[in-house]
Amino acid sequence: MSNSVLPSNLPDSGLPDSGLPDSGLPDSGLPDSGLPDFVGVLGGGRMGAGIAHAFLINGANVLVVERDEEAAEAARERVESAAAKSIERGATDGNLDEMVSRLSVTVDYDDFKDRQLVIEAVPEDWDLKVASLRGIEERLDDGAYLASNTSSISVNALARELQRPHNFLGLHFFNPVPASTLIEVVLGEHTSEPLAQAARGWVEALGKTAVVVNDAPGFASSRLGVAIALEAMRMVEEGVASAEDIDNAMVLGYKHPTGPLRTTDIVGLDVRLGIAEYLATTLGERFAPPQILRDKVARGELGRKSGKGFFDWTD
Repeated sequence: MSNSVLPSNLPDSGLPDSGLPDSGLPDSGLPDSGLPDFVGVLGGGRMGAGIAHAFLINGANVLVVERDEEAAEAARERVESAAAKSIERGATDGNLDEMVSRLSVTVDYDDFKDRQLVIEAVPEDWDLKVASLRGIEERLDDGAYLASNTSSISVNALARELQRPHNFLGLHFFNPVPASTLIEVVLGEHTSEPLAQAARGWVEALGKTAVVVNDAPGFASSRLGVAIALEAMRMVEEGVASAEDIDNAMVLGYKHPTGPLRTTDIVGLDVRLGIAEYLATTLGERFAPPQILRDKVARGELGRKSGKGFFDWTD
Protein backbone atom coordinates (compact mmCIF):
# COMPACT_ATOMS: atom_id res chain seq x y z
CA MET A 1 0.00 0.00 0.00
CA SER A 2 1.04 3.59 -0.41
CA ASN A 3 1.95 5.98 2.33
CA SER A 4 -0.52 8.58 3.54
CA VAL A 5 -2.26 10.21 0.59
CA LEU A 6 -3.69 13.55 1.61
CA PRO A 7 -3.01 16.31 -0.95
CA SER A 8 -3.11 19.83 0.41
CA ASN A 9 -6.29 20.61 -1.52
CA LEU A 10 -8.36 17.98 0.32
CA PRO A 11 -11.05 19.87 2.29
CA ASP A 12 -12.07 18.97 5.80
CA SER A 13 -15.67 18.20 4.92
CA GLY A 14 -18.07 17.03 7.59
CA LEU A 15 -20.62 15.04 5.63
CA PRO A 16 -23.66 13.69 7.46
CA ASP A 17 -24.70 10.04 7.45
CA SER A 18 -26.77 9.35 4.37
CA GLY A 19 -30.35 8.18 4.49
CA LEU A 20 -30.66 7.69 0.74
CA PRO A 21 -32.90 4.84 -0.37
CA ASP A 22 -31.66 1.97 -2.49
CA SER A 23 -34.12 2.63 -5.31
CA GLY A 24 -34.38 5.43 -7.85
CA LEU A 25 -30.62 5.68 -8.25
CA PRO A 26 -29.06 7.73 -11.04
CA ASP A 27 -27.83 5.73 -14.01
CA SER A 28 -24.02 5.55 -14.05
CA GLY A 29 -23.98 4.79 -17.76
CA LEU A 30 -21.53 1.98 -17.14
CA PRO A 31 -21.98 -1.45 -18.72
CA ASP A 32 -22.71 -4.54 -16.63
CA SER A 33 -19.61 -6.18 -18.12
CA GLY A 34 -16.32 -4.87 -19.39
CA LEU A 35 -14.42 -2.00 -17.80
CA PRO A 36 -15.18 1.68 -17.34
CA ASP A 37 -13.31 3.87 -19.81
CA PHE A 38 -12.06 6.25 -17.09
CA VAL A 39 -10.75 4.79 -13.83
CA GLY A 40 -9.08 6.54 -10.91
CA VAL A 41 -6.87 5.15 -8.14
CA LEU A 42 -5.99 7.05 -4.97
CA GLY A 43 -2.56 5.93 -3.84
CA GLY A 44 0.29 4.71 -6.01
CA GLY A 45 2.16 2.41 -3.64
CA ARG A 46 2.55 -1.33 -4.26
CA MET A 47 -1.20 -2.01 -4.12
CA GLY A 48 -2.39 1.15 -5.84
CA ALA A 49 0.14 0.78 -8.63
CA GLY A 50 -0.88 -2.86 -9.05
CA ILE A 51 -4.53 -1.90 -9.34
CA ALA A 52 -3.72 0.86 -11.83
CA HIS A 53 -1.62 -1.59 -13.85
CA ALA A 54 -4.47 -4.13 -13.98
CA PHE A 55 -6.90 -1.62 -15.46
CA LEU A 56 -4.30 -0.04 -17.74
CA ILE A 57 -3.25 -3.27 -19.50
CA ASN A 58 -6.92 -4.10 -20.04
CA GLY A 59 -7.69 -0.90 -21.94
CA ALA A 60 -8.87 1.69 -19.39
CA ASN A 61 -7.67 5.27 -19.12
CA VAL A 62 -6.17 5.37 -15.63
CA LEU A 63 -5.53 8.29 -13.30
CA VAL A 64 -3.41 7.84 -10.15
CA VAL A 65 -3.46 10.56 -7.50
CA GLU A 66 -0.67 10.73 -4.91
CA ARG A 67 0.16 13.00 -1.97
CA ASP A 68 3.08 14.93 -3.50
CA GLU A 69 5.19 15.17 -6.64
CA GLU A 70 7.87 12.77 -5.40
CA ALA A 71 5.32 10.08 -4.56
CA ALA A 72 3.55 10.72 -7.89
CA GLU A 73 6.75 10.17 -9.87
CA ALA A 74 7.48 6.97 -7.95
CA ALA A 75 3.92 5.76 -8.66
CA ARG A 76 4.32 6.45 -12.37
CA GLU A 77 7.54 4.45 -12.45
CA ARG A 78 5.88 1.51 -10.67
CA VAL A 79 2.94 1.37 -13.07
CA GLU A 80 5.03 1.82 -16.23
CA SER A 81 7.55 -0.79 -15.06
CA ALA A 82 4.77 -3.28 -14.32
CA ALA A 83 3.21 -2.66 -17.74
CA ALA A 84 6.56 -3.19 -19.46
CA LYS A 85 7.10 -6.47 -17.60
CA SER A 86 3.62 -7.66 -18.60
CA ILE A 87 4.50 -7.12 -22.24
CA GLU A 88 7.89 -8.83 -21.83
CA ARG A 89 6.26 -11.88 -20.21
CA GLY A 90 3.63 -12.07 -22.93
CA ALA A 91 0.86 -11.50 -20.39
CA THR A 92 -0.46 -8.75 -22.67
CA ASP A 93 0.16 -8.01 -26.33
CA GLY A 94 -0.34 -4.27 -25.94
CA ASN A 95 2.06 -1.53 -26.96
CA LEU A 96 3.87 0.18 -24.07
CA ASP A 97 3.77 3.66 -25.60
CA GLU A 98 0.03 3.34 -26.18
CA MET A 99 -0.49 2.14 -22.60
CA VAL A 100 1.56 4.97 -21.14
CA SER A 101 -0.51 7.46 -23.14
CA ARG A 102 -3.57 6.30 -21.16
CA LEU A 103 -1.87 6.81 -17.76
CA SER A 104 -2.00 10.07 -15.81
CA VAL A 105 -0.41 10.65 -12.40
CA THR A 106 -1.17 13.83 -10.43
CA VAL A 107 -1.46 15.23 -6.90
CA ASP A 108 -4.87 16.87 -7.40
CA TYR A 109 -8.15 15.31 -6.20
CA ASP A 110 -10.02 17.56 -8.65
CA ASP A 111 -8.71 15.39 -11.49
CA PHE A 112 -11.08 12.64 -10.33
CA LYS A 113 -14.07 14.65 -11.59
CA ASP A 114 -14.38 12.79 -14.91
CA ARG A 115 -13.81 9.29 -13.52
CA GLN A 116 -16.55 6.66 -13.76
CA LEU A 117 -14.92 4.51 -11.08
CA VAL A 118 -12.38 5.48 -8.41
CA ILE A 119 -10.67 2.95 -6.13
CA GLU A 120 -9.18 4.16 -2.85
CA ALA A 121 -5.92 2.32 -2.05
CA VAL A 122 -4.49 4.07 1.02
CA PRO A 123 -3.30 2.34 4.23
CA GLU A 124 -5.65 0.60 6.67
CA ASP A 125 -6.23 3.70 8.79
CA TRP A 126 -9.83 4.67 9.56
CA ASP A 127 -9.39 8.45 9.62
CA LEU A 128 -7.28 8.44 6.48
CA LYS A 129 -9.75 6.27 4.57
CA VAL A 130 -12.76 8.35 5.59
CA ALA A 131 -11.07 11.63 4.67
CA SER A 132 -9.87 10.17 1.38
CA LEU A 133 -13.22 8.69 0.39
CA ARG A 134 -15.09 11.89 1.23
CA GLY A 135 -12.61 13.94 -0.75
CA ILE A 136 -13.05 11.70 -3.78
CA GLU A 137 -16.84 11.41 -3.56
CA GLU A 138 -17.54 15.13 -3.50
CA ARG A 139 -15.70 15.48 -6.81
CA LEU A 140 -17.47 12.64 -8.63
CA ASP A 141 -20.67 12.80 -10.66
CA ASP A 142 -23.71 11.43 -8.87
CA GLY A 143 -23.67 8.30 -11.02
CA ALA A 144 -19.97 7.50 -10.64
CA TYR A 145 -18.86 4.58 -8.50
CA LEU A 146 -16.46 4.57 -5.56
CA ALA A 147 -14.65 1.57 -4.07
CA SER A 148 -12.24 0.90 -1.23
CA ASN A 149 -9.39 -1.60 -1.41
CA THR A 150 -9.69 -2.15 2.33
CA SER A 151 -8.68 -5.60 3.52
CA SER A 152 -10.54 -5.48 6.82
CA ILE A 153 -12.33 -2.21 7.65
CA SER A 154 -16.11 -2.41 7.56
CA VAL A 155 -17.58 -1.34 4.22
CA ASN A 156 -20.85 -0.50 5.97
CA ALA A 157 -19.07 1.75 8.45
CA LEU A 158 -17.23 3.55 5.65
CA ALA A 159 -20.46 3.86 3.65
CA ARG A 160 -22.12 5.64 6.57
CA GLU A 161 -19.55 8.41 6.16
CA LEU A 162 -20.55 9.01 2.53
CA GLN A 163 -23.41 10.82 0.83
CA ARG A 164 -24.04 8.10 -1.77
CA PRO A 165 -23.56 4.72 -0.05
CA HIS A 166 -25.48 2.98 -2.84
CA ASN A 167 -22.57 3.80 -5.20
CA PHE A 168 -19.92 2.36 -2.87
CA LEU A 169 -18.48 -1.11 -2.22
CA GLY A 170 -15.24 -2.88 -1.38
CA LEU A 171 -12.89 -4.17 -4.08
CA HIS A 172 -10.19 -6.07 -2.19
CA PHE A 173 -7.28 -6.79 -4.52
CA PHE A 174 -4.49 -9.15 -3.48
CA ASN A 175 -0.75 -8.61 -3.38
CA PRO A 176 0.90 -8.86 -5.83
CA VAL A 177 -1.99 -7.69 -8.01
CA PRO A 178 -0.56 -8.77 -11.40
CA ALA A 179 -0.04 -12.37 -10.27
CA SER A 180 -3.17 -12.73 -8.14
CA THR A 181 -6.28 -14.18 -9.78
CA LEU A 182 -8.66 -13.17 -6.97
CA ILE A 183 -10.60 -10.00 -6.16
CA GLU A 184 -12.92 -9.96 -3.18
CA VAL A 185 -16.10 -7.97 -3.94
CA VAL A 186 -17.48 -6.75 -0.63
CA LEU A 187 -21.11 -5.62 -0.68
CA GLY A 188 -22.40 -3.14 1.86
CA GLU A 189 -25.98 -3.11 3.05
CA HIS A 190 -26.72 -0.15 0.74
CA THR A 191 -24.65 -1.23 -2.28
CA SER A 192 -26.96 -1.09 -5.30
CA GLU A 193 -27.61 -4.19 -7.37
CA PRO A 194 -26.42 -2.46 -10.59
CA LEU A 195 -23.08 -1.76 -8.91
CA ALA A 196 -22.82 -5.32 -7.58
CA GLN A 197 -23.43 -6.69 -11.07
CA ALA A 198 -21.03 -4.22 -12.67
CA ALA A 199 -18.28 -5.15 -10.21
CA ARG A 200 -18.53 -8.81 -11.16
CA GLY A 201 -18.13 -7.80 -14.78
CA TRP A 202 -15.08 -5.65 -14.01
CA VAL A 203 -13.36 -8.52 -12.22
CA GLU A 204 -14.02 -10.84 -15.16
CA ALA A 205 -12.75 -8.22 -17.62
CA LEU A 206 -9.52 -7.97 -15.60
CA GLY A 207 -9.04 -11.71 -16.09
CA LYS A 208 -9.58 -12.48 -12.41
CA THR A 209 -12.16 -14.33 -10.33
CA ALA A 210 -14.64 -12.59 -8.02
CA VAL A 211 -15.43 -13.86 -4.54
CA VAL A 212 -18.55 -11.97 -3.48
CA VAL A 213 -19.12 -11.51 0.25
CA ASN A 214 -21.40 -9.43 2.43
CA ASP A 215 -19.66 -6.99 4.72
CA ALA A 216 -18.31 -8.62 7.89
CA PRO A 217 -15.12 -8.10 9.92
CA GLY A 218 -12.18 -9.27 7.83
CA PHE A 219 -14.55 -10.36 5.05
CA ALA A 220 -13.66 -13.93 4.00
CA SER A 221 -10.05 -13.79 2.89
CA SER A 222 -8.47 -11.64 5.59
CA ARG A 223 -10.37 -13.39 8.35
CA LEU A 224 -9.20 -16.85 7.27
CA GLY A 225 -5.73 -15.79 6.19
CA VAL A 226 -4.97 -13.89 9.37
CA ALA A 227 -6.31 -16.70 11.57
CA ILE A 228 -3.88 -19.18 10.00
CA ALA A 229 -0.98 -16.71 10.07
CA LEU A 230 -1.47 -15.83 13.73
CA GLU A 231 -1.46 -19.50 14.73
CA ALA A 232 1.71 -20.03 12.69
CA MET A 233 3.33 -17.13 14.55
CA ARG A 234 2.33 -18.62 17.90
CA MET A 235 3.92 -21.91 16.85
CA VAL A 236 7.20 -20.13 16.10
CA GLU A 237 6.92 -18.27 19.40
CA GLU A 238 6.38 -21.54 21.28
CA GLY A 239 9.28 -23.26 19.55
CA VAL A 240 7.09 -25.85 17.84
CA ALA A 241 9.01 -25.56 14.57
CA SER A 242 10.94 -23.08 12.46
CA ALA A 243 9.15 -20.58 10.21
CA GLU A 244 10.43 -22.46 7.17
CA ASP A 245 9.16 -25.84 8.36
CA ILE A 246 5.76 -24.43 9.34
CA ASP A 247 5.39 -22.89 5.91
CA ASN A 248 6.52 -26.10 4.20
CA ALA A 249 3.84 -28.01 6.11
CA MET A 250 1.15 -25.81 4.56
CA VAL A 251 2.70 -25.70 1.09
CA LEU A 252 3.42 -29.42 0.81
CA GLY A 253 0.62 -30.77 2.98
CA TYR A 254 -2.24 -28.44 2.05
CA LYS A 255 -1.05 -27.19 -1.35
CA HIS A 256 -0.92 -23.54 -0.33
CA PRO A 257 1.14 -21.72 -2.97
CA THR A 258 2.94 -19.79 -0.22
CA GLY A 259 3.13 -20.50 3.49
CA PRO A 260 1.37 -18.22 6.01
CA LEU A 261 4.59 -16.70 7.38
CA ARG A 262 6.16 -15.95 4.00
CA THR A 263 2.81 -14.48 2.93
CA THR A 264 2.88 -12.30 6.04
CA ASP A 265 6.34 -11.06 5.02
CA ILE A 266 5.02 -10.21 1.55
CA VAL A 267 1.91 -8.43 2.86
CA GLY A 268 3.89 -6.64 5.59
CA LEU A 269 3.99 -7.46 9.30
CA ASP A 270 2.73 -3.98 10.13
CA VAL A 271 -0.26 -4.50 7.85
CA ARG A 272 -1.00 -7.90 9.41
CA LEU A 273 -0.69 -6.39 12.89
CA GLY A 274 -3.20 -3.66 12.07
CA ILE A 275 -5.70 -6.16 10.66
CA ALA A 276 -5.28 -8.49 13.66
CA GLU A 277 -5.83 -5.65 16.11
CA TYR A 278 -9.00 -4.63 14.29
CA LEU A 279 -10.31 -8.21 14.17
CA ALA A 280 -9.53 -8.66 17.86
CA THR A 281 -11.78 -5.69 18.71
CA THR A 282 -14.61 -6.99 16.52
CA LEU A 283 -14.35 -10.78 16.68
CA GLY A 284 -12.64 -11.42 20.00
CA GLU A 285 -9.40 -12.50 21.60
CA ARG A 286 -8.75 -15.35 19.16
CA PHE A 287 -7.40 -12.67 16.82
CA ALA A 288 -5.19 -11.01 19.45
CA PRO A 289 -1.74 -10.46 17.90
CA PRO A 290 1.00 -12.67 19.45
CA GLN A 291 3.91 -10.90 21.11
CA ILE A 292 6.35 -12.08 18.44
CA LEU A 293 4.43 -10.05 15.85
CA ARG A 294 4.36 -6.93 18.02
CA ASP A 295 8.07 -7.25 18.76
CA LYS A 296 9.07 -7.65 15.13
CA VAL A 297 7.04 -4.63 14.07
CA ALA A 298 8.54 -2.57 16.93
CA ARG A 299 12.04 -3.53 15.69
CA GLY A 300 11.16 -2.50 12.14
CA GLU A 301 11.15 -6.09 10.86
CA LEU A 302 8.22 -5.58 8.51
CA GLY A 303 8.93 -8.34 6.00
CA ARG A 304 10.05 -8.04 2.39
CA LYS A 305 9.79 -4.25 2.27
CA SER A 306 12.27 -3.85 5.15
CA GLY A 307 14.50 -6.79 4.21
CA LYS A 308 13.60 -8.93 7.21
CA GLY A 309 10.48 -10.41 8.78
CA PHE A 310 10.04 -14.08 9.53
CA PHE A 311 12.49 -14.63 6.65
CA ASP A 312 15.56 -12.81 5.35
CA TRP A 313 14.83 -10.87 2.13
CA THR A 314 18.19 -9.13 1.72
CA ASP A 315 19.49 -11.46 -1.01
